[in-house]
Amino acid sequence: MPLAETIKAEARALGFDAVGISRISAAHFGPQTSFTRLLYDRLAEWLRRGYHGTMAWMTRDPSRRSDPQLVLPGCRSMVSVGMNYYTDNRANEQPGMGRIARYAWGKDYHTVMSQRLSQLEAKIAALAPGVATRAYVDTGPIMEKAWAQQAGLGWIGKHSNLVSAECGSWLLIGEILTTLDMEPDEPATDLCGSCTLCIQTCPTGAIVEPYVVDARLCISYLTIELRGSREAIPNELASQMGNRIFGCDDCLDVCPFNLRADATSEPAFAPTPLTLGPDLQALAQISEESFATTFKESPLKRAKRSGLLRNVGIAQENLMRRTGGRAS
Repeated sequence: MPLAETIKAEARALGFDAVGISRISAAHFGPQTSFTRLLYDRLAEWLRRGYHGTMAWMTRDPSRRSDPQLVLPGCRSMVSVGMNYYTDNRANEQPGMGRIARYAWGKDYHTVMSQRLSQLEAKIAALAPGVATRAYVDTGPIMEKAWAQQAGLGWIGKHSNLVSAECGSWLLIGEILTTLDMEPDEPATDLCGSCTLCIQTCPTGAIVEPYVVDARLCISYLTIELRGSREAIPNELASQMGNRIFGCDDCLDVCPFNLRADATSEPAFAPTPLTLGPDLQALAQISEESFATTFKESPLKRAKRSGLLRNVGIAQENLMRRTGGRAS
């Protein structure tokens, strides 16, 4: 079995639902076009428009973020992996309940995937002694969705998220950069066609054009990445947040490719009663100690207690507005 196929088989054995390989070489993309240059131009324009908001780390060395060879010298290939996080559960949307994005219903995927990527790195080292590797799950200077598309895992939809023909929009991705030169997979084809459901459904109009999101308007950014008090979020945006207290799935929920998505078999992504039905009143009174204990293994810890309380307060404002001043 070719080495690339052996590595992909090892990835699947570790529980990854999707795996593919892309080659880090301008020649692979044709003599007239450098893929890394395309990534740089796209990122530079997005930053020029200020769409990154307060995420200052996005502005640090765009050239490095666009070129894996500047992250891992001698990088020749990238192994992109994905894990399906969809479950058949439904969020409790009764009045007084908050809404948490589906990816945060279970344990923190960064931890889950990083542990398995470390195991896959060890497998690669055993199969090809002397090669260098570097693994990331959402935390490295890598434009991972673009490389995942090149590796055939799916395509970047008009909502700017990866869409898999098998897993729909519910695919978490990570990657291993390596100096090992491997045969690449075929890039995925964009199958969005004329569909614009994700653009139409975005509550705040954050998808300013197909494939381009202004993070400053995105509810996921507002509830997770944006720091600051209630005043940091303009009233016109806060009123559109509804009961969302961590992230937003609206643009993902309407994607037609989710109709064919199967539920994950990964127990780490199973929801808890709290994440399916977070009681706003109870969360509004959570202590620092309780927050740290409750969300120790959850993605929600990224928002910090101050951010969660701000988001809960906005959800309560919106609830009072909808119910004419009643709490439920």
